[in-house]
Amino acid sequence: MKKCPFCAEDIQDAAIKCKHCGEFLDASNPRQLPEEKPQWYFRKSFIVFAVCSVGPLALPLIWWRPQTPRAWKIGLTAGILVLSWILFQTTMESIHTIKEYYNLIEGL
Repeated sequence: MKKCPFCAEDIQDAAIKCKHCGEFLDASNPRQLPEEKPQWYFRKSFIVFAVCSVGPLALPLIWWRPQTPRAWKIGLTAGILVLSWILFQTTMESIHTIKEYYNLIEGL
């Protein structure tokens, strides 16, 4: 019997993989698990589509996406919120201008 170098549990001398922690003991030939494809709602194309469609309501998709680094999440959140505020202000100004034109037309 020998000790696992990762979890210090007793394992067989001929063991290739620890039965307790699941680590491979032969570091020169580790088996790598195949990379899982991200869920469809974590794909970049879907997130871009969601942000263009619903704006800041799509921010949870960015924050729950495990592949995105924290700095990118913060930067994207700030950018999306600033852009949304600018678009909101522009929309409100356009509505105000349309109301003024409508009042001019009614006054004639």
